[in-house]
Amino acid sequence: MNILSIYIGYIMDLIIGDPYSFPHPVRYIGKLIKVTESKIRKFAKSDEDLKKGGFLLWFITVGVTYLVTYLIVKLSSFIPGGFLIINSILIYTTLATKCLKDEAVKIYKVLKTGDIEKSRIQLSYIVGRDTTHLDEGEIIRATVETVAENTVDGIIAPMFYAFIGGAPLAMAYKAINTLDSTVGYKNEKYLNLGFASAKIDDVANYIPARIAVLLMAIGSLILGYDYKKSFQIAIRDRKNHKSPNCAYPEGAVAGALGVQLGGINIYFGEVVYKPTIGDKVRNIEMEDIVKTNKIMYATSIASMIIFTIIFNII
Repeated sequence: MNILSIYIGYIMDLIIGDPYSFPHPVRYIGKLIKVTESKIRKFAKSDEDLKKGGFLLWFITVGVTYLVTYLIVKLSSFIPGGFLIINSILIYTTLATKCLKDEAVKIYKVLKTGDIEKSRIQLSYIVGRDTTHLDEGEIIRATVETVAENTVDGIIAPMFYAFIGGAPLAMAYKAINTLDSTVGYKNEKYLNLGFASAKIDDVANYIPARIAVLLMAIGSLILGYDYKKSFQIAIRDRKNHKSPNCAYPEGAVAGALGVQLGGINIYFGEVVYKPTIGDKVRNIEMEDIVKTNKIMYATSIASMIIFTIIFNII
C-alpha cells in the first residue's frame, strides 16, 4: 500500500505540481520555524546558547512535523481507503518534479525574449545567490545548477525516505530540508542558530546524493546523453563544492551535457568562489536548461523503478 501511495503521489506531482493557492505543508513548516526561532532568540543571547538553541529548533520542527504526519496517516487508516488517499496526498506534497521544471522553464522563456533584467528577477525566486549583475551565461549556469542540485532535495531524497518510512519520514525529511534553506546559512545571523540544521541536512542527503550519481547516469543513458561522462565527472569532481553533497548531482549533469558549472557567486553581499565542476567541452547555452529538466524527469522515473525493485527485494 505504501509503494502504491508513492506511485500515486509521484503521478500527482507530475500532473499537478505545486499550485500557488495550495496550502502546502512546507508553508506551515516554515511558519513553525519562524515562531520557534523567535522564541529561542528571546532567551539565547550568546553564540553558545544560539548553537544549542539551533538543536532545539531542529528537534521541535522535525519532531512536530513527523508526529503530526504520523497521526494524520494513522487516523486515516481507520477509514476504508483512507490510508491510501492521505498517504498518497502527503507524499505528493514532498515531491517537486513539476515545480522545478516549471520554474526553470519560466527562466528559459524569459531568456529567449532577451530580457536579461527580467531573467535575473525570475532566477532570484529559486536561488539564494545575488542575481543583480548576472549575465546570460551565469543565469543559465545558476538555473542548471539549481535544477541539478534540487533533483536530489526535491525528488530523490523525499522519494527515498518515502520508500523507507512512508509519508511521515518523507515529511520529516522535508522539514530537515526546509530548516536548512531557512536558517542553514553561514552568515552572521544564522552561523550559530543554523549550525545544527545545516549539518543534519548534510547527513540526511548523504546517501540520496550518492545514489543520484547512478540514477542520473541512467537518466542520461535513457535520453542519449553522455552517461559515461555523467558518472565519471560526478565521481571525479565530487569534492568541488563546499557542500559534501551538491557536487554529485551537479557533476552528473555537467558530465552528461559537456559543460562546466561552479565559479564565482555572490551570497548576501559576500563573494563566494566555488571550484569548477565538469569539463568545458562547449559553452553553456539556453537549451541546457531544457536538457537538465529532461535529465531530472528521466532520473525521477529511474528512481521510482530502482527503489521499487530494491525495497521489494528487502
